[in-house]
Amino acid sequence: MTEVSKDAGERIAALRTEIDDIDRRIVGLLNERAQRSLAIRDLKPAMQLSLYDPKREEEIFANLAKGNEGPLYSESLREIFGSILHVMKEL
Repeated sequence: MTEVSKDAGERIAALRTEIDDIDRRIVGLLNERAQRSLAIRDLKPAMQLSLYDPKREEEIFANLAKGNEGPLYSESLREIFGSILHVMKEL
């Protein structure tokens, strides 16, 4: 193994450790989001609101696109959050 490949291997390992940490934080944030979603779901009947609000979903997608600085494409974020919203509705 050359010095360059050894350095690259160490850098890859360090980056993967960072990604693992990011993934753990994402899971924590998703669970926080789920708690807030459940709280909203519990409050909606008192206001006679439908559990599903397509307008709110579009607001979420618009906010994501507006705040997106890349490198993810806004359409990719829409797909990711579409999956997240689908799971949140099934809680």
